[in-house]
Amino acid sequence: MTERLYYDDAYLTEFDAEVTAVRPDGWIALDRSAFYPTSGGQPYDTGTLNGAAVTDVQAEDGIVWHKTDGTFAVGQRARGKIDWARRFGHMQQHAADHMLAGAAWQLYGGVTIGLHLGAEDSTIDMDLPGGRTHLTAEEINELETLVNSRVQHDDPIRCWFPDADELERLPLRKRPTVSEHVRVVAMGDYEMVACGGTHPRSTGQIGPVKILSSTPARGKMRLCFVAGMRAVRYAQRAAACAVALCQALSSDFEGAADALQKERESALALRRDQNARLTLAALQALRAAKRGNLYAAHLEFADHETLLRAAAELTKDPRAIALLSCPRRDARMLVFARGAEAGVDMAALLRGCGARGGGKPDMAQGSAADGGALQKAAEEINTP
Repeated sequence: MTERLYYDDAYLTEFDAEVTAVRPDGWIALDRSAFYPTSGGQPYDTGTLNGAAVTDVQAEDGIVWHKTDGTFAVGQRARGKIDWARRFGHMQQHAADHMLAGAAWQLYGGVTIGLHLGAEDSTIDMDLPGGRTHLTAEEINELETLVNSRVQHDDPIRCWFPDADELERLPLRKRPTVSEHVRVVAMGDYEMVACGGTHPRSTGQIGPVKILSSTPARGKMRLCFVAGMRAVRYAQRAAACAVALCQALSSDFEGAADALQKERESALALRRDQNARLTLAALQALRAAKRGNLYAAHLEFADHETLLRAAAELTKDPRAIALLSCPRRDARMLVFARGAEAGVDMAALLRGCGARGGGKPDMAQGSAADGGALQKAAEEINTP
């Protein structure tokens, strides 16, 4: 069994130990270790052993195994050093998970069923009453505000192994998943749960907590969040984005949303006007080139959407056939359409003229390398 030093002191960054087992694939076991092995949604620690990099840590049957790129022998002494920045970041995210889970249980009856601490952000999966799969914006603000107010209280975080009698009396948020060597974590007087992870000494060291999203996940609710310096970096990026948008909109923070909406409405109105003008120009050109019931032309100024709008307008005439093309990078986009009484299969016509694409008898779309396909299709119609 490996003595896990982080249980007593999560701030321990250097330690001495003895190698107790060595595997050929580079995994070694120690009699004591401050390295945290992947467990409970919290990733492993990294660092060094006698200067050799520790790249993974796993626990198996009470033994903590360390993956290294060094050479070790049983009985050898080893000096371990923990990557503190990684460890403390995980401590902050893990403690923030407790704060969020406890507050969500208190406010909304949410029961935590899973945790994942990622490299950029972290997630908590919760089972909400009534099968809800997300929180409202108001609920997210309420949850986030409560958690950060508790962070600012800088309440103590206590971790210990209670005996069976004490464990039975403790007001745990949920029952432990193990029956022996149960370790309990308590934060202030509002969160208490079984947990074997690493945590700061007080809630103030968690730093700010920011909820990024609340989304459905496999029938449950997934809360995505960041804490500590991750939350600070997120706030810095968000602020920089907000400042840039306000400058672009010539607005302050309070008026930015309204200014952006006006810009969108103005752009939409302009796009609609441009579309109407393009469609009108396309219809004028096509009607000028009309032969009987056939409208066939390549419109150099048009795009795909213009062809679709023009075809829809022309084929209101039940006998009309529209064979249209426009530029598409180094090829041509084709739209073939017909009215309800025109007895021509547009999809078959498109394929028969050598174009790529498909569709239905009344409408087909595709592309061709040049104008040969459009010309061949027009010749096959033979409209009088």
